[in-house]
Amino acid sequence: MTQIELARQGNITDEVNVVAQDEGIEPEELARRIADGQAVITLNRVHTNIRPLGIGRGLRVKVNANLGTSRDAFDVEEEINKTQVAIEAGADTIMDLSTGGDLPAIRRKIMSVAKVPIGTVPIYEAVARAMDSASSFCEMSPDDIFEVIEEHLKGGVDFLTVHCGVNLRALACMEDEGRIMDVVSRGGALTIAWMRYHEKDNPLYTGFDRLLDLAYEYDATLSLGDGFRPGATADASDRAQIQELITLGQLQQRALKRGVQVMIEGPGHVPMDQVQANVLLQKRLCHGAPFYVLGPLVTDVAPGYDHITGAIGGALAAWAGADFLCYVTPAEHLRLPKAADVREGVIASKIAAVAADLARGNPKAKSREQAMSRCRKALDWQGMYDLAIDPETARASRSQLPSSDDDVCSMCGEFCAIKVQQESLKKT
Repeated sequence: MTQIELARQGNITDEVNVVAQDEGIEPEELARRIADGQAVITLNRVHTNIRPLGIGRGLRVKVNANLGTSRDAFDVEEEINKTQVAIEAGADTIMDLSTGGDLPAIRRKIMSVAKVPIGTVPIYEAVARAMDSASSFCEMSPDDIFEVIEEHLKGGVDFLTVHCGVNLRALACMEDEGRIMDVVSRGGALTIAWMRYHEKDNPLYTGFDRLLDLAYEYDATLSLGDGFRPGATADASDRAQIQELITLGQLQQRALKRGVQVMIEGPGHVPMDQVQANVLLQKRLCHGAPFYVLGPLVTDVAPGYDHITGAIGGALAAWAGADFLCYVTPAEHLRLPKAADVREGVIASKIAAVAADLARGNPKAKSREQAMSRCRKALDWQGMYDLAIDPETARASRSQLPSSDDDVCSMCGEFCAIKVQQESLKKT
């Protein structure tokens, strides 16, 4: 039985107990949210060496880090290093998006070092195999796609991005209305190319029940991908995006009836004034399903700083109700990220997540904030490092202090407001 089925029967599983303890909520309440499809536990039943992770309503906002090889750059050891860097920086999950090299071996190696839930996009490997054996990846069959999906699940992948909502109806919406950037989702573009080549609908849409059977067997989570996500702020909230979202809501209901856990993926480039509306619409159309957003990026004109544009959008989205932030690195739109980019991207998204947790009234977030304030009042630098999202950077910055007075920083020096007050209280 799956987590959903057990929760509906009132059974509190070990996984529910672990997540409830981590989140500071009652196990019975978490089980109810899982039963209703408003929370998921990302844990493939054969992936036994990781701690269960909860994502969804009322839980701490989680952060995912994407990494993986490309067909132009496939240094596996570099990807392993990036995996470790991402986890050390605070990533809750890792997605292996590799497209170059020995993909199964790369995935196994990443999973061996990443003791967190792992996600993949199986269409990438299906396309890579087709390109290695045929004149066009469009010649792959639906069976080829499902074969790769099953291999990923057998290998223990905890959640799969599957672009099931990319169908002929949504494609017609995009073609009729027009866009500046058309399709920027790699999985979405590959699926559309296959559909046009065969003049058929998406096999992951028409064969959704087959996909549910596979996910059910491993109790894996389906992350229903947003193949029509906007890649330009001017394209945000258009008919293609919303039509796909409507389809994803319908598929989510079918998945819940089958006992399969589901997340919904959300838009990429969205102006600030539309972020909250996008979250509210997703929650309504998808009946409160966990919402997994890329960014969102709130402006298109900051290449090299998209970890910042993504963190701004991520904070807004999570405050409005999004549950899971996919990080964006400074290398977004420019190149494959390096380890330093991965670290910056994770930390930027962690800041967004923590800020949203505080705004949403998460008790643990509030407690941490107050503890930091008390350490600052006491000029307890070690305490501040211990509570910081990025202790390494805080400590390194502090080490450059030119003053011999360790009680203050070099900005205020002897005029430090905290120290002045302490001294004045002593005198009075």
